Amino acid sequence: MDKESAFAKLSEVVRRSGLVEPGSDGVVMISGGPDSACLAAGLTAFLGPSNVHALHVNYGLRDTADRDERACRDLCAQLRIDLHIERPGPDGLPKGNMQAAARELRYQAAERLRSRARAAWIATGHTRSDLAETVLYRLASSPGSRALLGMPSRSGRVVRPLMALSRQETRELAQHAGLPFADDPTNEQLSFARNRVRAEALPALTLINEQAERNIAETQAELAEEAKLLERVALEALERAGAGAGDLAVPASAVTEWDPAIRRLALRALAERAAGRLVPLSRARAAEIARLAARPEGGEVQLPGGVSAFIESGVVRFAPRSELDAAPEPVTLTVPGSCRLAEWELRAEVRPAPVRPAGPDLATLDAQALGERLEVRTWRSGDRMRPLGMSGTKSLQDLFTDRGVPRSERSRVPVVVAGDRIAWVVGVAVSEDFRIHEGTRQAAILSVARQ
Repeated sequence: MDKESAFAKLSEVVRRSGLVEPGSDGVVMISGGPDSACLAAGLTAFLGPSNVHALHVNYGLRDTADRDERACRDLCAQLRIDLHIERPGPDGLPKGNMQAAARELRYQAAERLRSRARAAWIATGHTRSDLAETVLYRLASSPGSRALLGMPSRSGRVVRPLMALSRQETRELAQHAGLPFADDPTNEQLSFARNRVRAEALPALTLINEQAERNIAETQAELAEEAKLLERVALEALERAGAGAGDLAVPASAVTEWDPAIRRLALRALAERAAGRLVPLSRARAAEIARLAARPEGGEVQLPGGVSAFIESGVVRFAPRSELDAAPEPVTLTVPGSCRLAEWELRAEVRPAPVRPAGPDLATLDAQALGERLEVRTWRSGDRMRPLGMSGTKSLQDLFTDRGVPRSERSRVPVVVAGDRIAWVVGVAVSEDFRIHEGTRQAAILSVARQ
């Protein structure tokens, strides 16, 4: 293959990917290696030099960093495209996973350049070989089918036009096209898990079938198509159950009736709505939610990502644990006066007796027994009170159960305390200790509104 044919082949690969519109412009991320060199050449041949902006990030972490930068300079000079170089240096990377941090920094730099250039896309030189290695790596390291769907051909503004080519094919095309490139010696270091997959696992599978890489990529493409269909089916199942867009709860009866696959995807969708980010939901946790949904007492299932499923009162509801675990600080309620506890606004008025007793949603109590300063807080373990009409005390936990207060709501219910005694639990019970009697001269009327 001559040089002209190699460029024509790369241009055709970019065109057939359907990821780059003719006449559009974008940013190509180049490392100095043969894959990104082929990508830059293919984009330039397809769109013209003025539509391609190249970006290279030199971290200065390797002895060959400057050599890689020179290869990028030579490549862009040959292709006559603009080259933008950033040098954050080792101190520019956060602590922790160095590879992940470097990758994140590269994409941030590419997005800044895309925004400045008002370009349409950011292109990376990932190949079919990268895809196959990613699938194998995630198959071994991460349970669940979603992990296998990484590295799509398009992800937002990021496109991967070379996914139809193997790494060996891009290397050969780079050589035929006479493109400057440099090999990354760290790709040979087996201390990195991905490199072991590249050097050992994939070659072993290729011995079984020389089309192993292509078969893995084709299987991943099928899984991606099926995942989109299943996601749509799961959302339709949620809508039929009464959980439309934005809803975080679904009837427990629907959960127990769903097929296990639809159940897992539907519950995951609700969990991710509550968390505002991706949440892994394993088969075991989905089955546990279904088991509790079939039991009258329900329960709670904690999921990764700081979200929990609460099964109570015939409903499965998801909520972020941070919102539920953080109890608001106690506040003071003067009589008369008002105060606010989280989403609740409480008011206290004083009226001459007699006043008809009320409760538990509106508390009418003896003002003299109650006092002028009350504490408003949330439920604490061990809390007890003497409910109106009872001679003995009862735990708030039992009162919540008697009144059917959902477990996830109990930590948010305002508790009004006079001295060391509970006078009112909003919506649950008022205290016998502060009831209005024949000798009451003034009544304290406590009311509440939820904002």
